[in-house]
Amino acid sequence: MATKPVTVGDLIHRVASSCLSNRLPCNYTLRDSVDSDLDDDDDDPFADAVSSSEKCRRSPSAAEAEEIEEEEGEEEEEKLKIWEEGEQEKERLAAAAKGAERARDADALMAEVFDAVSGVRRAYAALQGAHCPWDPDKMRAADAAVVAELRHLARLRDRFRRSAAAGHIPPPNPSAPPLREAVAPYEAALDDLQRQLQSKQAELDGLKEKLAAATSRRNGRHHHHPLSKQNGPGGAPTAELFTSCAEQARAATRAFAGHLAHLIRAAGLELAAATRSLTKIPVSSPQLAKHALEAHVTRVLLGGFEHESFYLDGSLSSLLDPAAFRRERYAQFRDMRGMEPAELLGVLPTCAFGRYAAAKFTALLPPRVEEAVLGDGGHRRVVNAGAHPRTPFYGEFLRAAKAVWLLHLLAFALEPPPSHFEAARGAEFHQEYMESVTGAPPHAGAGMVVGFAVAPGFRLGNGAVVRARVYLVPRGGRP
Repeated sequence: MATKPVTVGDLIHRVASSCLSNRLPCNYTLRDSVDSDLDDDDDDPFADAVSSSEKCRRSPSAAEAEEIEEEEGEEEEEKLKIWEEGEQEKERLAAAAKGAERARDADALMAEVFDAVSGVRRAYAALQGAHCPWDPDKMRAADAAVVAELRHLARLRDRFRRSAAAGHIPPPNPSAPPLREAVAPYEAALDDLQRQLQSKQAELDGLKEKLAAATSRRNGRHHHHPLSKQNGPGGAPTAELFTSCAEQARAATRAFAGHLAHLIRAAGLELAAATRSLTKIPVSSPQLAKHALEAHVTRVLLGGFEHESFYLDGSLSSLLDPAAFRRERYAQFRDMRGMEPAELLGVLPTCAFGRYAAAKFTALLPPRVEEAVLGDGGHRRVVNAGAHPRTPFYGEFLRAAKAVWLLHLLAFALEPPPSHFEAARGAEFHQEYMESVTGAPPHAGAGMVVGFAVAPGFRLGNGAVVRARVYLVPRGGRP
């Protein structure tokens, strides 16, 4: 078989036919092939096409692309995880720092609380120490210290509550006792000490009144014995003696009123309220209540003073034989002046003074007041039976009753007898006829009126005046 010679044209024709009948992969163009043939004429004309096909086959497939994307996603997740862990670590560090700050605040607050509780204990110990020996100044200072420490403790409590509400301190444990329960025993002890202090103060006031009455009686005896000698055997009543006895009677009634106030407090009653109920005087303070009680005692004991027997009977001896009646009264005055009233009533319980004391005692304390203050009605039963109780309270009453009885005897022994007067409520203050129980200076009476009368005044035959005792209030005001 003859071999047909191959020319360049044949080769070009074959290549063109092959390219037209088979589409080249991967967008391979004829221009690329032609350029490649022109670059290397010695190589196989199909070598470039085959090489391009292999290159296209070596490009990443869809599975490989997904795997690459998964790897890249894992890398991103790993980076995000590392970033989140860093943020969480920062938050943990910040929370730890905040917790440490809270712990420091709580420790500081608890240290202050313990210091405050220790201060309360020290102040309470000082308050107890002021009782024995009794020292009013130390009592007041220790009482103020206890109150100050308790207030400091209350401020710490409020500070803790505010801090807990703001989140600076963790809320308290519900099972732990509240601070109020911890302070409650101290508050109860403080209230008890306050009551004891008031009772001791009332007792002290009563002792002061007794001392003033005893001093007045002693001064009266020292001053008037020489007068009796100067006026001859048996002496004679004088206006100066009556003035002295009037002051002694006022001191005795004031002392008994203080003793009655002490018993009202000791019975657990509120002094101002009890005084309002007993005296019908609108008092509003314990100090004012003392004056109101004095006014009540004076009004009862001096009721009927203008009559020769306090209206206990219908005797008119002063009109039948005035001179003899005056001598008899002055003799009774001298005989009874140095005698203890309980001794006299122990011998003659139904004498004139005994009848006077019994009538005034039943009028002074109504049954309900006697039961509330003295615990029962035993005093009234003994008095109604015609006897006189031998109790300290009735002894105090007898001393005041004796002072008024002596003043009454002396008044009817004088010629002419003194006349007594009382200041009406709302009356203008006149210094020559009145004196204020509060000890206000004279110029303070301007614009003041009588709130209530405490003790009546007396005008003597020689023109001397025993001024009435009054409690002053501003014009238009109330006690």
